[in-house]
Amino acid sequence: MKKFLIISVAIIIIVVAGIAAWPRFFGEKPVYCTQEAKICPDGSYVARTGPNCEFVPCLQTETVKLFYYNPEKDRGNDGNILCSREGLVAVERKIPISKTPIQDTIKLLLLGELTDEERSRGISTEYPLQGLSLKGALLKDGVLTLEFDDLNNKTVGGSCRVGILWFQIEATAKQFPEVQKVRFLPEEIFQP
Repeated sequence: MKKFLIISVAIIIIVVAGIAAWPRFFGEKPVYCTQEAKICPDGSYVARTGPNCEFVPCLQTETVKLFYYNPEKDRGNDGNILCSREGLVAVERKIPISKTPIQDTIKLLLLGELTDEERSRGISTEYPLQGLSLKGALLKDGVLTLEFDDLNNKTVGGSCRVGILWFQIEATAKQFPEVQKVRFLPEEIFQP
């Protein structure tokens, strides 16, 4: 009986070990892809991945303009800042192609991310404004209505300041040919 028990335990151990080792020796082998990269049309790179070592699809992007401000381009004959649209300067950015390019572009503008090179050219912005976010956008009959949250009332101030904040958003939105006019909600936003 003791001999039978030892043989039974040995058989069980062999079976369990065989089941555990099966995938390692007879299952799918791990795939190691080469480390080459593919350059995408936008200049970014993608690597190979997955069991067939296929390249990851390139992210489809489009180029948009964000309008920031350069006070040196907005001076009158007397040298004073005019607080006008003349100071607006377009910078280009790439955004992923989506169903909401206008909203995506406005949200990117509100981040206020300028490069060192752009700053060295005198381009500036007050964005981002803490607590300011775009809640939604509706385009109807050429009128783009942008609804904002301004939790900290950062869009108020002097007429020069709020005018420039307004102009930046308006010019950024109007680059899209379907936008003829821009309207803000709530109506008291961007008011002096």
